[in-house]
Amino acid sequence: MKLLIVESPSKAKTIEKYLGAGWRVIASVGHVRDLVPENGSVDTENKFKMRWQIMPGKEKQIKLITDELKKADAVYLASDPDREGEAIAWHLLDILKAKKLLADKPVYRVAFHEITKKAVLAAIENPREIDANLVDAYLVRRALDYLIGFGISPLLWRRNLGKSAGRVQSVAVKLVVDREKEIEDFKPVEYWSVESVCKLQNAEFRANLNKFDGQKIEKMTIENQAQVDNILSKIGTPEIKASVIDIEKKKTQRKPAAPFTTSTLQQEAARKLYFASKRTMSAAQKLYEQGLITYMRTDATNLNADAVSEIRKYIANTYGADFVPSSPNIYATKSKNAQEAHEAIRPTHFEEPAKNLSGDEAKLYDLIWKRTIACQMKNAEFDSVAADIETENKVAVFHAVGSTRTFDGFMKVYTEDKDDDEDKKESKLPILNIGDNISITEIIPEQHFTQAPPRYTEASLVKKLEELGIGRPSTYATIMSTIVDRAYVEQDKQRRFHPTSGGWVIASYLNKYFTDLVDVNFTAKTEDTLDDVSNGKVKKLTALENFWQPTNEMIEGARGIKTSDIIDEINEFMHKHLFGENGDICPECGKKLGIKLSKFGPFIGCENYPSCKYTKQLNKNDKPVDTTESSVQRNISDAVELGDGIEFRVGKFGPYVTDGAKNVSAKQYTSDTITLEIARDLLTNANKKAEPVKIGENPDTKKMIFFYPTGRYGPYISSNRVNVSVKEMPDLETAIKLINNKTKKK
Repeated sequence: MKLLIVESPSKAKTIEKYLGAGWRVIASVGHVRDLVPENGSVDTENKFKMRWQIMPGKEKQIKLITDELKKADAVYLASDPDREGEAIAWHLLDILKAKKLLADKPVYRVAFHEITKKAVLAAIENPREIDANLVDAYLVRRALDYLIGFGISPLLWRRNLGKSAGRVQSVAVKLVVDREKEIEDFKPVEYWSVESVCKLQNAEFRANLNKFDGQKIEKMTIENQAQVDNILSKIGTPEIKASVIDIEKKKTQRKPAAPFTTSTLQQEAARKLYFASKRTMSAAQKLYEQGLITYMRTDATNLNADAVSEIRKYIANTYGADFVPSSPNIYATKSKNAQEAHEAIRPTHFEEPAKNLSGDEAKLYDLIWKRTIACQMKNAEFDSVAADIETENKVAVFHAVGSTRTFDGFMKVYTEDKDDDEDKKESKLPILNIGDNISITEIIPEQHFTQAPPRYTEASLVKKLEELGIGRPSTYATIMSTIVDRAYVEQDKQRRFHPTSGGWVIASYLNKYFTDLVDVNFTAKTEDTLDDVSNGKVKKLTALENFWQPTNEMIEGARGIKTSDIIDEINEFMHKHLFGENGDICPECGKKLGIKLSKFGPFIGCENYPSCKYTKQLNKNDKPVDTTESSVQRNISDAVELGDGIEFRVGKFGPYVTDGAKNVSAKQYTSDTITLEIARDLLTNANKKAEPVKIGENPDTKKMIFFYPTGRYGPYISSNRVNVSVKEMPDLETAIKLINNKTKKK
């Protein structure tokens, strides 16, 4: 029997059907191992050595794998074909080696980008070794995230500044906050447009003022009502005689959009289907596991030759040969990492669209299907006409533009949506010739004001991150959900991001004291470095050292900053946002108001505290609302929802998890490292005493020293009824010193 290990149970069922007898296919159910969630798991003093543990809740899955392995003659590691998938394969192999279960059994790494019988069998026929470079890139990424989490997050908790910080999530929050500052600082500028209603016989059309008194009229040329009045007085009053003085006719084409990458799929699903990124990726994952689409985490826009041939055949049979271009449409891949850029997201079959789908899966599949078919169709064609119309008195020239679609091309199947109404609607003009007499029946002046830049949607924020080179296909959805779950941003009815007060606070703090962490160039460079590690251009240790040195300097520098100085910085950063120009005067004592921090969140308080106890709560829109300090504490929650009614909180005695009936210490975890599975395990085993580890005998007392990994206040050592809290298990010499010192104090 041969054993094949994949990531998901549904994928396992599909593949086992393809392989038939003699094969057993089981799932790891994602990652099976992670860093030990405590300080020191990445040893920066010892070449960044990393300490791993089986993830809570995964012991049963590991046992299932090891039980099946005993019956198997060979093992095939078939986790997903990306950096994280390569890491899962590596972890599994390391665990199996440590358990000494492999013996002489061969181990193969196989990767397939679509779950079809043809692709699966081809992958098995062409196995490879685990890609050490991809694993190294994962190790660097995981170490960086850990070091930031354990380095910066405690600084945030202790000062009530936020719940977590991260390489990419913090940049995303900063982008949202920076956009909000742009909006608040924006000064609208007045401008006017002048439009005419033109008539040729019975046909009516519109034209915009293009020239006046020999001057070209640009968007901002007409600045006020006085200029408008001058223009109207010189043009005259309707009905105005005019004539066509110039006509330009040309044929234009519009190319189809490239097939979907992870980023563009998320953007388009947000625009067309109103899906959040997480929702899109969940539906895509299910489609992939059913063998209906190719792998859904990719930077690539290329399609393999067989797929292109099938698509072109389908187009010819369905829409006609006129819709098939003479040669396949080629789209350049923007990815810098060839290891991860394999193929665009596409259906695996093109004979006909998949049936028997419903809900999100049906909607998303339809989107992918149409986009893929359209990308290999001919361009859409248009006849464009532009006409200049001059008034009889030669004072003004109006410009009319019309466009008519003459060939549908790809638009027969699909058109791409754009943010913020980027597309202009088609318009038609009557048949015009130079010299035609035109009657201008109405002049319509319209006042406008320049608009502030729009707030980000999920689609536009993902697009921005991609443009900046920040994040990767596997992370976009997580980034979007994280910044919402951490309550750093919220979405309005138009699905646009607004930073919360917590988002403003964390952005101001990181912007001042962790400049590199939220610098887009630094973050993008880090992503490039990870790609370079993947490609073997940069060594793992070099990448970690280059990152850790400046980051550690920032962390150490931030430790000594007074909380009062931090609050002053936050107040300066948020002042205009909170109070405008003159809204910072305390109504009770006349002193200045400012932002205050508590474990329940930011609120407005008086600088004359404690003499003046005036406070204002911040609601979701950061609008101050009169309230008492106690009500502030009652209404602001710092709980992190994990699922199934379980929450992660930070209380008087540190972090803990609760299901409403039971509270259990989780001091060794952060809001970044805690998971639902870990929380369940903590609650389930709350009354079970952890097995102690023998460190060695204390020669002074002849008593054994034990290490306990969990306790009410975290890990501790114990000997002869003397307990000492520790961060991690010490060596024997250190343990003896700690116990003896505690004994002397007693």
